[in-house]
Amino acid sequence: MGRRPAAHQRAGLGVADHDLAGLGGGIDSGYETHVQTLVSLCQGVRVRAAAGLPLPLSHGPYAAEVVTVGANLRALTRDGVDLVAGTPAGEICQSFRGAVMAPWANRVADGTYEFGGRQHELALTEPARRNALHGLAHWVDWTVVEHTADRALLRHELVAQLGYPWPLDLEADYRLGDDGLTVTLRATNVGAEPAPYSTGLHPYLTVGRRLDDCVLTLPAGTWCPMSDRGLPSAPQPVEGTPYDFREPRPLGDLVLDHPFGGVADGATATLTDPDTGRSVSVTVHGGLPWLHLFTSDPLPWGQREALALEPTTAPPDAFGSGIDLVVLEPGVPHEVSFTIHGTSGVTGS
Repeated sequence: MGRRPAAHQRAGLGVADHDLAGLGGGIDSGYETHVQTLVSLCQGVRVRAAAGLPLPLSHGPYAAEVVTVGANLRALTRDGVDLVAGTPAGEICQSFRGAVMAPWANRVADGTYEFGGRQHELALTEPARRNALHGLAHWVDWTVVEHTADRALLRHELVAQLGYPWPLDLEADYRLGDDGLTVTLRATNVGAEPAPYSTGLHPYLTVGRRLDDCVLTLPAGTWCPMSDRGLPSAPQPVEGTPYDFREPRPLGDLVLDHPFGGVADGATATLTDPDTGRSVSVTVHGGLPWLHLFTSDPLPWGQREALALEPTTAPPDAFGSGIDLVVLEPGVPHEVSFTIHGTSGVTGS
């Protein structure tokens, strides 16, 4: 019989953040009992939920839940009707549903880029496509700064590291009000040198039916053709293309995983069920000239059941192209915000 590790190693005794939920699998009952006895004697051991701490919010007809892992938006409803397709409660986030993307949004090609006269190399977190995907803030447990009935403010101190050697203070501020959920993303460079930066949120919008039957309104003047690696070429006008949704029209079977640019401050994008009037919208308030749309076709949990509509400061691979790349100067805060709101299809709402 192979040698078992010491009981304290198997149980994670004295390590407060060890997940003990799966210890029983493949362990004989006597050893399992011994482990459970030791666990019961150990002070301070706890089981950490996969999504971290849930932070419920409510205001009028709206309710939401933010979780501390990734500062993710897990749920948003109006009159009890879903406006976003979030990860089931307590589960590990799939497909970046509701994720804060920072210090870059979407992809960095080959995980490499040049900034400040130096070459930097990131881990390839989308290895099949050889990209670094969606930043460094998703798989960390953010600190709760404030939690009230209608507000959750979370902070993460991003340390300087290989591939991204700039320390940042990041904040995700969620506020529910009469007009819906306003999300504010802040970043401050607490290092000594300028830092490259882009950011955004990754909500999947839903009106409760397949996207083929939905109507999309998208106030964007340009779009970017995409490679099979999810990397954009130069922006092109939407006029005269299948990607022009400046006037409301059905999505049909159009497959999207594309960035759309030229989005003005105060612009609103809307997904609508034309039969019920149920809708969900994103209104940008400044500093978010791009909306990345993804029709979720390859996802096992929601093929064309939800539309990722991601307000971002820049298109994918901005670290390589420089398009709308934000440069964070030391000590100078950066802030962007947008609001998600909708109608439930319930009479009068």
